[in-house]
Order: sequence, then C-alpha cells, then structure tokens
Amino acid sequence: MPDDPTHPTVLDIGAEQVGKTYARALLGATQAEQSTDRVIEQLSDICDNALATNPRLRAAFESPRIDANEKARVIDRVFGDVDQTLLRFMKVMAGRGRLGYLSAVRDAAVKLSDDFAGRVVAEIRTAVSLTDALRGELSSQLAAQLGREVRLREVVDTSLIGGMVIRVGDTVFDSSIASRLDKIGQAAASGFAKQLIQSSDRFSRDD
Repeated sequence: MPDDPTHPTVLDIGAEQVGKTYARALLGATQAEQSTDRVIEQLSDICDNALATNPRLRAAFESPRIDANEKARVIDRVFGDVDQTLLRFMKVMAGRGRLGYLSAVRDAAVKLSDDFAGRVVAEIRTAVSLTDALRGELSSQLAAQLGREVRLREVVDTSLIGGMVIRVGDTVFDSSIASRLDKIGQAAASGFAKQLIQSSDRFSRDD
C-alpha cells in the first residue's frame, strides 16, 4: 500500500531531524556574528534557485559517489561569494555526507529563527503576486491584529481569481479580519484583471 501523502514518511522525519540538528549549529554560529538574517537569505537563495533549477548540481550534492573534497571544490567555485560562515558550514555538511539535506536545514533554520525572534508566519494566497505596497500594508495590518511581528509566506494561486486567503498556523482568518483587509484583496483582484487585459492585448498584437 502506498504511503498516505497526508502523513510524513520515515524519510521525511529523518530529513527533518537532520535539518534541525544542523540548523541549530548554523544559527549558533550566525547569532554570535549577528549574521543570521543574511545567512538564511543566502541559504534560501541557494536552495530555491541554484539547487531547484539545477538538477545536476542537486544530484552531485546528494550523491555518495562524489567525495567530500570534490564537493568542497564545487562549493568554492559556485558559492564562493556567500557569507564565509555559510561556506564553511556547507563544507562541513559535505564532509559528513549530509549536503543533500541542505533544504531541510534551511526550513528548520527559518522556523527556529522565527521562533527565537517571536515572529509569526502568515501564509498569504493570492491570484497574483503582491506589490511592495500591498505587502507592506498587509504586514502592518496583520502585525496590529496579532500583536507580533509577521513574516509573510506568499503563494500565488491563480484558482482564486481575485482576493486572498490568509492562514496563520491552523487558523484561517475570519470574515471580520478579512473585511479589514478587503481593499488589499480588491487590489490583488485588480492586478489579476490587469494582467489578463495586458495578455489579451499582447496576443492581439501578435495576430
């Protein structure tokens, strides 16, 4: 019987545990240097861009057939301009055969950093990407409502057509809060409509 996709597998749990262990070590080093936010941002860029868009690089990081010294040389060539603490940390992971867990480390580091700073994460689903102005207003409104600093995790979901869905933990915001943010939702819908119009115009000109 296949695994239930709604429940974590043994591999998922193992990756999470490895991620937490290494994330604590990374944050311990960066907090002493006051470089935590910069390092997490750079690590996220590596995971979401370099590794996500380059299957060969990701496979090389994960492969037990490539020795640690060669992986360290690759790290220097490709990521030599990142924070030196992060660079050394990645080489340590390579030396211990754990470089394939880099994304799990990033996920754990983000959560631990948020917990340490007292931040709450709000998932925002919108039909189109938020503008800087909408993002700032939304962050301010949510922070005022929750009484805590808020970090937005943005998800574009075109099936929404317009408006937005806001989730914090297991809680979806109720209608009273949604009404306070209604103008932001309307702006997101307007942005979606504008994109459709622009696409239509472009196709017309191509004919």
